Amino acid sequence: MSQAISMRQPLFHFKPYNVGRWVIWGGFALVMLLAPLFTTSSLAVTMLSQMGIAIIACLSYNMLLGQGGMLSFGHAVYTGLGSYLAIHALNSVGAGTLNIPVSLVPLVGGVAGMGFAVLLGYVTTKKAGTPFAMITLGIGELVFAMSLMIPEFFGGEAGVSSNRVVGKPFMGITFGPQIQVYYLIAIYTFVCTAAMYAFTRTPLGRVLNAVRDNPERVEFIGYSTQRVRYLAFIIAGFFAGVSGGLYSVNFEIVTAEVVGAARSGAYLLFTFLGGATFFFGPIIGGVLMVLASVLLSELTKAWLLYLGLIFLFMVMYAPGGIASLIMMNLRVAAFGMLGRLWVSYLALGGTAAVMLAGAGAIIEMIYHLQLNAALGPQLRYMGAMLNAKSLDSWFGSVFVLLTGLGLFEVARRHFVRQWNEIQEDIEKEIRRRESL
Repeated sequence: MSQAISMRQPLFHFKPYNVGRWVIWGGFALVMLLAPLFTTSSLAVTMLSQMGIAIIACLSYNMLLGQGGMLSFGHAVYTGLGSYLAIHALNSVGAGTLNIPVSLVPLVGGVAGMGFAVLLGYVTTKKAGTPFAMITLGIGELVFAMSLMIPEFFGGEAGVSSNRVVGKPFMGITFGPQIQVYYLIAIYTFVCTAAMYAFTRTPLGRVLNAVRDNPERVEFIGYSTQRVRYLAFIIAGFFAGVSGGLYSVNFEIVTAEVVGAARSGAYLLFTFLGGATFFFGPIIGGVLMVLASVLLSELTKAWLLYLGLIFLFMVMYAPGGIASLIMMNLRVAAFGMLGRLWVSYLALGGTAAVMLAGAGAIIEMIYHLQLNAALGPQLRYMGAMLNAKSLDSWFGSVFVLLTGLGLFEVARRHFVRQWNEIQEDIEKEIRRRESL
């Protein structure tokens, strides 16, 4: 008996700390902590706050799309309804009928998002694939229509407004200054990001990946794919609601736009651009979402067209999103071969800039003729004066576009050949190391 016990495997084993993971998470927390200290602009702090909200929303959406393979066109339903419940809770706090601190109001939005996910998700997750996407689209349009039909709750076209400076200050924190709101959002962002990453390491998260990859096999081994999708949908609804609650605290007003199809489409677009196949991809997408909606929209009226073109090129040349580009280049750098690509990258960047300059000039002249014709044909583009009614401006723009396009294609083909050679060298190096 004692010999049998001694022959057993040890019950505990030493697992070394993952230093890289500690560095990444520590760096993430440090960036959020120090980011507002490098600027004195109130706009920058506001944008940082919006980035935190967008990161939570995109990560919650990626629980459906990237981890579960569920293409949703109605994720704004849960962020938006979470916003509405949170701002009503904020008004109740101000009226004295609800005794909770303002810092917990986002959790009200989270519970609301989870509750609506429980209610609507059971029907939604009955199907997968295209039927799932169509059901989410229909529910999204239904909720948006209801937002205009029930003004007692949704506030009609004017929406519902509130005041976050309510209750007694805690250690001097009133959430009046934007910097205080930012740090509240930063704490929620870090905690929610860590919790959603932890979810990916759980058995439910692993089974959700299996449902995405091979639902028939998951059913064969005894799991209900509908139940797995439903549970993931509920968890995603909670984090989406937290994002909506933070939106209410940050902006102090909620309108019907927060449950609209445009908001759902933005979550899909920027999660894809960031990279739905990697956990940190939606974080990149959330940052890009704010930069596009705040900065790019201020630079040009054609920002949605530019965004669509960027999306088109990403689908064609980098379907894995920005995160996939980062990871592929990190793999090349790990084998010490990234230096062989810097000339190709300069060529790609330079020719792409020329091509985009020509395309941008054409787009800006078209928009100028359609929207600003009363201001005359002259417009300034990248420091140069263009005449939207002059043949010279049009010919020059088309020439720059075609020249950049041709040079870009030459650079791209050379890059593809060089990239393939590097991948072959990496495979040879891997086989060499395995043989040692």
